[in-house]
Amino acid sequence: MVREFSLRFWGVRGSTPTPGQETLRYGGETTSLEIRAGDKLILIDCGSGARRLGRDLIERGERDIDLFFTHTHLDHICGLPFFQPAYDADFAVRCWAGHFAESHCLMDVVRRIMSPPIFPVAADTLKGVTFETYAAGTRWALGDVEIETTRLNHPGGACGYRFTFEGRSIAVITDHEHGNPQLDTAVEAFVKGVDVMVYDAMYSDEEYPKYVGWGHSTWQEALRLAQRAYVLMPVLFHHDPGRSDDALDEIGELIAKKHAGACVAVQGMKIEL
Repeated sequence: MVREFSLRFWGVRGSTPTPGQETLRYGGETTSLEIRAGDKLILIDCGSGARRLGRDLIERGERDIDLFFTHTHLDHICGLPFFQPAYDADFAVRCWAGHFAESHCLMDVVRRIMSPPIFPVAADTLKGVTFETYAAGTRWALGDVEIETTRLNHPGGACGYRFTFEGRSIAVITDHEHGNPQLDTAVEAFVKGVDVMVYDAMYSDEEYPKYVGWGHSTWQEALRLAQRAYVLMPVLFHHDPGRSDDALDEIGELIAKKHAGACVAVQGMKIEL
């Protein structure tokens, strides 16, 4: 029997949550992904979409969770103080991050955002959480899931992930700015032949010159990378907060002509491999 290997999007927006009429169809929550690999539950980032995800996990009776952060900018961690399983000692939420300089650690960041006057509830109330750091480039196994990591080009650092389970694979490459030859070569090798690649498509090629150095890529670069690396399904992700549903529809129509497997990430979408 082929065991489940799936990816679900609980938040697809970048930078800041964007509720409103113009983002109803694609969603306005920031980055939060759920991967199911057999009996393993893996989460990527804890943006605002993690609030609903946490409630759903409680209803499902899920208790054992590995949460991997790509990095700790606010749009990727703002959901942690509202992630209900984190407060319950009956849960095991193992948080991982691999992008820090030597003088930082994941717990330090969480303590900073969960302290007065920023937030009234202290980090030591997260009874279900443990924190681990590692160096980007590390590989290990989580049960039957092979996990590979790579350094990305983003202010303050970021980490990409590749998960392989029973011959199927998912890569998450966000937040990443193309243009660094060394890192671009490494990322291309990292995603080569992957089934699904979730890629930072914050901008278009036309918009990008205004934002060089901000740490994000373009939807056109996502397709170019997918073609070079033989990616079956590139998924455009981390949508600009100013990108309306109609604008994302237009991008979706364009990418369908360029790559048969490409799609635009939609909040609530589930991909089963």
